[in-house]
Amino acid sequence: MPDIMDLHTHTIASGHAYNTIYEMARCAASKGVALLGITDHGPRMEGACPKNYFSNFKMLPRSIYGVRMMFGCELNILDPDGSVDLDPPILEKQDFAVASIHKRWYSGSTIAQNTAAYVAAMKNPAVCIIGHPDDSAIPTDYDTLAAAAKEHHVLLEVNNNSLNPRCVRQGARDNYLVLLEYCKKYQVSVIMDSDAHCEVDVGNHSLAKGILEETGFPEHLVVNRSIQAAAQYIPCLKRSLSGQET
Repeated sequence: MPDIMDLHTHTIASGHAYNTIYEMARCAASKGVALLGITDHGPRMEGACPKNYFSNFKMLPRSIYGVRMMFGCELNILDPDGSVDLDPPILEKQDFAVASIHKRWYSGSTIAQNTAAYVAAMKNPAVCIIGHPDDSAIPTDYDTLAAAAKEHHVLLEVNNNSLNPRCVRQGARDNYLVLLEYCKKYQVSVIMDSDAHCEVDVGNHSLAKGILEETGFPEHLVVNRSIQAAAQYIPCLKRSLSGQET
């Protein structure tokens, strides 16, 4: 399965990750990753960077060690209304955003509330990816989630870190087995991401790739295969391919 990108990674700015942007990019280059997304945690996360960190990405190079770079945020979905922890004026300065529920900073609890939170977040124009919708502590109606991702043209993430036994999120394997069937049913595209918090994990999608292969998931629905495929869901990439400024 072709795999040239990793769009959910963290640096020391997240407060609980361990490498710099340049270290992450250098590791990506050594592994042949063509497109790297840096998505540090939004400010609601304890120890994460303040809002103004996300306001100055224009100063950063868009190619480091030959790797094409994108800069955004892993937003915290805060409630069943899909509220997130960066406001539109700052979100407009991001290349893209991943939106995730982290239970400690989220006020919902029921399947209906959790599903509504994801669906509402999908309607945010900055959100291109729903991150790790796989935690049994945040039960979700995967039929509704997949159908909404199709409607709102948002990628669902297959998170490699969630499938690692060391991860605090539980039940990811069983949950992906269900979610991926609905993605096949509705022809919903997914993205494999590492959720790397240290450089060694950049581009590591071995567990995510394994579950996609196990379930016979169609390669044409996995956007990691090409920048052109990802660009159908990430406006800044689409603009770049058309020769416009990102």
